[in-house]
Amino acid sequence: MAATSHTSLTHARRAEPQPPMGLRERKKLKTRIAIRRATYGLIAEQGYEATTIEQIAEAAEVSPSTVFRYFPTKEDIVLTDEYDPVMASVLRSRPAGEAPLESIRAVLDETTRTVLASEYDELVQRTKLMVEVPAVRARMTETMSTTAKLLTEVLAERTGRDADDIETRIFVAAVLGALREITLYWGERGGSRDDLLALTHRALDSLAAGLRL
Repeated sequence: MAATSHTSLTHARRAEPQPPMGLRERKKLKTRIAIRRATYGLIAEQGYEATTIEQIAEAAEVSPSTVFRYFPTKEDIVLTDEYDPVMASVLRSRPAGEAPLESIRAVLDETTRTVLASEYDELVQRTKLMVEVPAVRARMTETMSTTAKLLTEVLAERTGRDADDIETRIFVAAVLGALREITLYWGERGGSRDDLLALTHRALDSLAAGLRL
């Protein structure tokens, strides 16, 4: 998800109780966040291309091998967040008879509000990199397949369809494709707080209505 921090999703976590993380999971999450914050700090100072894994490791006080263990590429550091499992949890908690697009709308609305409230500066920087750095934009498209697989599985559960149902895959691909485009559109125009939520609703309305002449 273009998308961010686990701690601020209080509403999402209330939607479906989450088991407490063990010490190992908490340490891993702390390391991931430290690496990501160090990366954004260095990029803000010296630019994306000039920032190396070695510099990131030093700033995060870990080894380069640790950085690669958590993030296979530098692009992944910029793009990876902790939102996918929470989004899946919230989606599972939506009313059983709710239309899939409206369920997705509710999940994205909650997630977008949370990100804008708690991580706006990081979101702006991430989106700026998506717009300006081809490698980041390309990797974003690749990594969206993980989110697509997860959401497809959850929607298949909710609708009684097969986990590999082609209509469900097409639906999720259309939603995520729309989100990719509004994220880039928003970033190209400076990233106003109010605009992203409005654009998200506009994108879903467009999917519901279709492209009319």
